[in-house]
Amino acid sequence: MTEAHLPPTGSIKVVKPKKAAKLVERVARDTEDEAVVTERLLIALDIDGTVILEDESLSPGVVDAVAHAQRAGHEVMIATGRSWEGTQGILRMLGIAPEYVVCSNGAVVLKRVDAGALHYDREHVETFDATEVLTQLREHLPDARYLVELPDGRRLYTEYLDDWNLMHAQRVSFEELAAQPVCRIVVVAPEQQEQDFVDLVGRIGLNEVSYAVGWTAWLDIAPQGVDKSTGLERVRTELGIDPSHVLVIGDGRNDLGMFGWALENGGRAVAMEQGPQEVRDAAGETTTSVSAGGVAEVLRKL
Repeated sequence: MTEAHLPPTGSIKVVKPKKAAKLVERVARDTEDEAVVTERLLIALDIDGTVILEDESLSPGVVDAVAHAQRAGHEVMIATGRSWEGTQGILRMLGIAPEYVVCSNGAVVLKRVDAGALHYDREHVETFDATEVLTQLREHLPDARYLVELPDGRRLYTEYLDDWNLMHAQRVSFEELAAQPVCRIVVVAPEQQEQDFVDLVGRIGLNEVSYAVGWTAWLDIAPQGVDKSTGLERVRTELGIDPSHVLVIGDGRNDLGMFGWALENGGRAVAMEQGPQEVRDAAGETTTSVSAGGVAEVLRKL
Protein backbone atom coordinates (compact mmCIF):
# COMPACT_ATOMS: atom_id res chain seq x y z
CA MET A 1 0.00 0.00 0.00
CA THR A 2 1.48 3.29 -1.00
CA GLU A 3 1.61 6.24 1.37
CA ALA A 4 -1.14 8.82 0.78
CA HIS A 5 0.10 11.89 -1.05
CA LEU A 6 -0.17 15.04 1.03
CA PRO A 7 -0.55 18.42 -0.63
CA PRO A 8 2.32 20.86 -0.20
CA THR A 9 1.90 23.01 2.85
CA GLY A 10 3.62 26.06 1.44
CA SER A 11 5.72 28.37 3.58
CA ILE A 12 5.27 31.05 6.19
CA LYS A 13 6.97 34.41 6.00
CA VAL A 14 6.87 36.99 8.77
CA VAL A 15 6.59 40.57 7.46
CA LYS A 16 6.46 43.99 9.06
CA PRO A 17 3.03 45.50 9.96
CA LYS A 18 3.15 48.05 7.13
CA LYS A 19 3.74 45.37 4.51
CA ALA A 20 1.10 43.16 6.11
CA ALA A 21 -1.43 45.97 5.78
CA LYS A 22 -0.64 46.24 2.06
CA LEU A 23 -1.10 42.50 1.63
CA VAL A 24 -4.49 42.66 3.35
CA GLU A 25 -5.51 45.53 1.08
CA ARG A 26 -4.45 43.54 -1.99
CA VAL A 27 -6.47 40.52 -0.87
CA ALA A 28 -9.51 42.72 -0.21
CA ARG A 29 -9.21 44.31 -3.65
CA ASP A 30 -8.84 40.94 -5.34
CA THR A 31 -11.92 39.56 -3.60
CA GLU A 32 -14.18 42.47 -4.49
CA ASP A 33 -16.58 41.02 -7.04
CA GLU A 34 -18.24 43.60 -9.28
CA ALA A 35 -20.80 40.97 -10.26
CA VAL A 36 -22.18 40.91 -6.73
CA VAL A 37 -24.95 43.46 -6.37
CA THR A 38 -24.68 45.57 -3.20
CA GLU A 39 -27.00 48.25 -1.89
CA ARG A 40 -25.44 51.63 -2.64
CA LEU A 41 -24.91 53.56 0.57
CA LEU A 42 -24.52 57.28 1.14
CA ILE A 43 -21.64 57.41 3.63
CA ALA A 44 -21.14 60.78 5.34
CA LEU A 45 -17.98 61.27 7.40
CA ASP A 46 -17.26 64.04 9.88
CA ILE A 47 -13.69 65.37 9.75
CA ASP A 48 -12.23 66.41 13.12
CA GLY A 49 -12.03 63.52 15.55
CA THR A 50 -13.41 61.14 12.93
CA VAL A 51 -11.09 60.96 9.91
CA ILE A 52 -8.28 63.09 11.33
CA LEU A 53 -6.59 63.39 14.70
CA GLU A 54 -5.95 66.58 16.64
CA ASP A 55 -2.57 67.03 14.92
CA GLU A 56 -4.28 66.89 11.48
CA SER A 57 -2.87 63.44 10.70
CA LEU A 58 -5.19 60.83 9.22
CA SER A 59 -6.87 58.14 11.27
CA PRO A 60 -5.08 54.79 10.70
CA GLY A 61 -6.31 52.89 7.66
CA VAL A 62 -8.93 55.46 6.67
CA VAL A 63 -7.62 56.14 3.14
CA ASP A 64 -7.60 52.48 2.13
CA ALA A 65 -10.96 51.87 3.83
CA VAL A 66 -12.58 54.78 1.97
CA ALA A 67 -11.16 53.45 -1.31
CA HIS A 68 -12.56 50.01 -0.43
CA ALA A 69 -16.03 51.50 0.16
CA GLN A 70 -15.91 53.39 -3.13
CA ARG A 71 -14.89 50.28 -5.07
CA ALA A 72 -17.87 48.53 -3.52
CA GLY A 73 -20.07 51.18 -5.17
CA HIS A 74 -20.83 53.41 -2.19
CA GLU A 75 -20.88 57.23 -2.24
CA VAL A 76 -18.40 58.48 0.35
CA MET A 77 -18.62 62.17 1.22
CA ILE A 78 -17.79 64.69 3.94
CA ALA A 79 -20.24 66.42 6.30
CA THR A 80 -18.33 68.87 8.48
CA GLY A 81 -18.58 71.98 10.58
CA ARG A 82 -15.55 73.32 8.75
CA SER A 83 -15.77 75.90 5.99
CA TRP A 84 -14.89 74.83 2.45
CA GLU A 85 -11.49 76.49 2.92
CA GLY A 86 -10.66 74.02 5.67
CA THR A 87 -12.21 71.01 3.92
CA GLN A 88 -10.45 70.90 0.52
CA GLY A 89 -7.17 69.68 1.96
CA ILE A 90 -8.87 66.81 3.75
CA LEU A 91 -10.47 65.63 0.51
CA ARG A 92 -7.02 65.58 -1.07
CA MET A 93 -5.61 63.60 1.86
CA LEU A 94 -8.43 61.07 1.55
CA GLY A 95 -8.06 60.93 -2.22
CA ILE A 96 -11.75 61.57 -2.93
CA ALA A 97 -13.79 64.05 -4.95
CA PRO A 98 -17.41 63.29 -4.01
CA GLU A 99 -20.24 64.76 -6.02
CA TYR A 100 -21.38 66.78 -3.00
CA VAL A 101 -19.79 68.13 0.18
CA VAL A 102 -21.68 69.47 3.21
CA CYS A 103 -19.80 72.24 5.05
CA SER A 104 -20.46 74.77 7.81
CA ASN A 105 -22.70 72.34 9.74
CA GLY A 106 -25.18 72.05 6.89
CA ALA A 107 -25.44 75.73 5.99
CA VAL A 108 -23.38 75.21 2.82
CA VAL A 109 -23.82 72.42 0.26
CA LEU A 110 -21.25 72.32 -2.54
CA LYS A 111 -21.47 70.43 -5.83
CA ARG A 112 -18.50 69.13 -7.78
CA VAL A 113 -17.60 70.90 -11.03
CA ASP A 114 -14.14 69.45 -11.73
CA ALA A 115 -12.96 66.38 -9.80
CA GLY A 116 -9.32 66.69 -10.80
CA ALA A 117 -9.00 70.29 -9.64
CA LEU A 118 -11.36 69.79 -6.70
CA HIS A 119 -13.44 72.64 -8.06
CA TYR A 120 -16.84 72.93 -6.37
CA ASP A 121 -19.68 75.44 -6.64
CA ARG A 122 -21.75 76.56 -3.66
CA GLU A 123 -25.06 75.05 -4.72
CA HIS A 124 -27.09 75.90 -1.61
CA VAL A 125 -26.35 78.39 1.18
CA GLU A 126 -28.43 79.21 4.28
CA THR A 127 -27.93 82.58 5.98
CA PHE A 128 -29.24 84.65 8.88
CA ASP A 129 -28.88 88.12 10.40
CA ALA A 130 -26.16 87.79 13.04
CA THR A 131 -26.64 91.18 14.71
CA GLU A 132 -28.80 90.18 17.68
CA VAL A 133 -26.97 86.91 18.36
CA LEU A 134 -23.54 88.56 18.31
CA THR A 135 -24.75 91.38 20.54
CA GLN A 136 -26.09 88.91 23.12
CA LEU A 137 -22.98 86.80 23.06
CA ARG A 138 -20.58 89.70 23.42
CA GLU A 139 -22.56 90.99 26.38
CA HIS A 140 -21.91 87.71 28.22
CA LEU A 141 -18.54 86.81 26.66
CA PRO A 142 -16.71 90.13 26.17
CA ASP A 143 -13.29 88.47 25.94
CA ALA A 144 -14.27 85.77 23.45
CA ARG A 145 -12.99 85.66 19.87
CA TYR A 146 -15.48 85.66 17.02
CA LEU A 147 -15.54 84.47 13.43
CA VAL A 148 -18.31 84.56 10.81
CA GLU A 149 -18.60 82.90 7.42
CA LEU A 150 -20.24 84.87 4.63
CA PRO A 151 -22.43 83.38 1.86
CA ASP A 152 -19.61 83.59 -0.69
CA GLY A 153 -17.23 81.68 1.56
CA ARG A 154 -15.21 84.61 2.90
CA ARG A 155 -14.50 84.55 6.62
CA LEU A 156 -14.16 87.49 8.97
CA TYR A 157 -12.68 87.32 12.46
CA THR A 158 -12.01 89.67 15.35
CA GLU A 159 -8.84 88.18 16.86
CA TYR A 160 -6.50 85.32 16.06
CA LEU A 161 -7.98 81.90 16.84
CA ASP A 162 -5.53 79.26 17.99
CA ASP A 163 -5.66 76.02 15.97
CA TRP A 164 -8.03 77.52 13.37
CA ASN A 165 -7.15 77.78 9.69
CA LEU A 166 -7.42 81.49 8.93
CA MET A 167 -5.88 81.36 5.46
CA HIS A 168 -7.62 83.94 3.25
CA ALA A 169 -9.69 85.11 6.26
CA GLN A 170 -9.88 88.85 7.04
CA ARG A 171 -9.54 90.51 10.43
CA VAL A 172 -12.22 93.13 11.09
CA SER A 173 -13.82 95.03 13.97
CA PHE A 174 -16.59 93.33 15.92
CA GLU A 175 -19.16 95.71 14.40
CA GLU A 176 -18.22 94.61 10.86
CA LEU A 177 -19.04 90.96 11.57
CA ALA A 178 -22.77 91.54 11.22
CA ALA A 179 -22.68 94.04 8.36
CA GLN A 180 -24.33 91.44 6.10
CA PRO A 181 -26.09 88.07 6.51
CA VAL A 182 -23.84 85.16 7.55
CA CYS A 183 -24.15 81.40 7.29
CA ARG A 184 -22.16 80.60 10.41
CA ILE A 185 -20.84 82.15 13.64
CA VAL A 186 -17.98 80.66 15.65
CA VAL A 187 -17.33 81.79 19.22
CA VAL A 188 -14.08 80.69 20.85
CA ALA A 189 -13.55 81.20 24.58
CA PRO A 190 -10.80 78.90 25.92
CA GLU A 191 -11.53 79.84 29.53
CA GLN A 192 -15.06 78.48 29.22
CA GLN A 193 -15.94 74.85 29.90
CA GLU A 194 -18.46 72.85 27.89
CA GLN A 195 -21.12 73.23 30.57
CA ASP A 196 -20.50 76.99 30.73
CA PHE A 197 -21.53 77.27 27.08
CA VAL A 198 -24.55 75.03 27.59
CA ASP A 199 -25.67 77.13 30.57
CA LEU A 200 -25.10 80.39 28.68
CA VAL A 201 -27.20 79.27 25.72
CA GLY A 202 -29.96 78.32 28.15
CA ARG A 203 -29.85 81.70 29.88
CA ILE A 204 -29.87 83.96 26.82
CA GLY A 205 -32.21 81.74 24.77
CA LEU A 206 -30.76 81.48 21.27
CA ASN A 207 -34.13 80.59 19.80
CA GLU A 208 -33.59 81.96 16.30
CA VAL A 209 -30.54 79.87 15.46
CA SER A 210 -29.18 76.33 15.68
CA TYR A 211 -26.08 75.79 17.78
CA ALA A 212 -23.60 73.09 18.77
CA VAL A 213 -21.21 73.26 21.70
CA GLY A 214 -17.75 72.00 20.78
CA TRP A 215 -15.86 69.97 23.35
CA THR A 216 -12.80 72.17 23.00
CA ALA A 217 -14.31 75.48 24.14
CA TRP A 218 -16.19 76.83 21.18
CA LEU A 219 -19.77 77.51 20.18
CA ASP A 220 -20.84 76.96 16.56
CA ILE A 221 -24.01 78.74 15.43
CA ALA A 222 -25.98 78.14 12.20
CA PRO A 223 -29.32 79.40 10.82
CA GLN A 224 -32.39 78.14 12.66
CA GLY A 225 -33.33 74.59 11.76
CA VAL A 226 -30.06 73.98 9.92
CA ASP A 227 -27.54 71.26 10.77
CA LYS A 228 -25.63 68.55 8.95
CA SER A 229 -28.82 66.54 8.47
CA THR A 230 -30.53 69.27 6.42
CA GLY A 231 -27.57 69.44 4.05
CA LEU A 232 -27.35 65.67 3.81
CA GLU A 233 -31.05 65.33 3.04
CA ARG A 234 -30.56 67.62 0.05
CA VAL A 235 -27.68 65.46 -1.13
CA ARG A 236 -29.56 62.19 -0.58
CA THR A 237 -32.50 63.49 -2.60
CA GLU A 238 -30.29 64.70 -5.46
CA LEU A 239 -28.45 61.38 -5.62
CA GLY A 240 -31.67 59.36 -5.44
CA ILE A 241 -30.44 57.18 -2.58
CA ASP A 242 -33.02 55.40 -0.44
CA PRO A 243 -33.37 57.03 3.05
CA SER A 244 -32.52 53.75 4.75
CA HIS A 245 -29.27 53.39 2.80
CA VAL A 246 -27.40 55.98 4.82
CA LEU A 247 -24.37 55.59 7.09
CA VAL A 248 -23.06 58.56 9.08
CA ILE A 249 -20.00 58.62 11.34
CA GLY A 250 -19.03 61.41 13.74
CA ASP A 251 -17.81 62.27 17.21
CA GLY A 252 -19.25 65.64 18.27
CA ARG A 253 -22.43 67.39 19.34
CA ASN A 254 -22.75 68.94 15.89
CA ASP A 255 -23.24 65.37 14.62
CA LEU A 256 -26.38 64.76 16.71
CA GLY A 257 -28.67 66.09 13.97
CA MET A 258 -27.30 63.75 11.31
CA PHE A 259 -27.37 60.84 13.76
CA GLY A 260 -31.07 61.35 14.39
CA TRP A 261 -31.77 61.85 10.68
CA ALA A 262 -30.06 58.59 9.74
CA LEU A 263 -31.70 56.52 12.47
CA GLU A 264 -35.19 57.90 11.89
CA ASN A 265 -35.01 56.73 8.29
CA GLY A 266 -33.67 53.26 9.08
CA GLY A 267 -30.02 54.08 8.36
CA ARG A 268 -26.94 53.71 10.55
CA ALA A 269 -25.29 56.24 12.86
CA VAL A 270 -21.87 55.43 14.34
CA ALA A 271 -20.14 57.45 17.06
CA MET A 272 -16.40 57.49 17.70
CA GLU A 273 -15.35 55.99 21.01
CA GLN A 274 -13.70 59.17 22.30
CA GLY A 275 -16.78 61.36 21.75
CA PRO A 276 -18.88 62.77 24.62
CA GLN A 277 -21.26 60.33 26.30
CA GLU A 278 -24.38 62.08 24.99
CA VAL A 279 -23.06 61.70 21.43
CA ARG A 280 -22.34 58.01 21.90
CA ASP A 281 -25.79 57.54 23.45
CA ALA A 282 -27.45 59.19 20.46
CA ALA A 283 -25.79 56.92 17.91
CA GLY A 284 -26.96 53.45 17.08
CA GLU A 285 -23.43 52.11 17.30
CA THR A 286 -19.97 53.01 18.61
CA THR A 287 -16.68 52.22 16.91
CA THR A 288 -13.15 52.50 18.24
CA SER A 289 -11.44 55.87 18.63
CA VAL A 290 -10.07 58.01 15.83
CA SER A 291 -6.51 57.17 16.91
CA ALA A 292 -7.35 53.44 16.75
CA GLY A 293 -8.80 53.67 13.22
CA GLY A 294 -12.51 53.60 14.07
CA VAL A 295 -13.74 54.71 10.64
CA ALA A 296 -11.63 52.09 8.87
CA GLU A 297 -13.05 49.44 11.17
CA VAL A 298 -16.61 50.32 10.13
CA LEU A 299 -15.97 50.73 6.40
CA ARG A 300 -13.98 47.52 6.11
CA LYS A 301 -17.05 45.55 7.19
CA LEU A 302 -19.28 46.88 4.42
